[in-house]
Amino acid sequence: MTDTRPEVLFVCVHNAGRSQMAAALLAHHGGDRVVVRSAGTAPAETINPAVVEAMAEIGIDLHASGAHPKRLEDSAVRASDVVITMGCGDECPFYPGTRYLDWKLEDPAGKGLDAVRPIRDEIDRRVRELLAELAPATT
Repeated sequence: MTDTRPEVLFVCVHNAGRSQMAAALLAHHGGDRVVVRSAGTAPAETINPAVVEAMAEIGIDLHASGAHPKRLEDSAVRASDVVITMGCGDECPFYPGTRYLDWKLEDPAGKGLDAVRPIRDEIDRRVRELLAELAPATT
């Protein structure tokens, strides 16, 4: 049996903020309808604490889910149907046949919780739109 679920990869530089929030939100909203990955071109040591706190506010525990910054690998890009970049510029490998989107979002690095919340909320809005397009809920 072939897995026909769409596979989405979120990429930012440090994989410590935007891409972690996007991956967690898509996994939360999409459940088993979608395969989700995140990675960074220069991964940080840990996820931004303000990002962890902002996600916890909406019931998503990044630590409990095992989320951690990961290095971007060509195999993850090749396996993905959609690659969404968030500020990694030309460092992302390009493969024909893969759909690429670039989400221009403020970087939460060095920002406090009050500044991270609107970034989280904008990512959530975009993730819900993407999910509705890729894997609509069935009734």
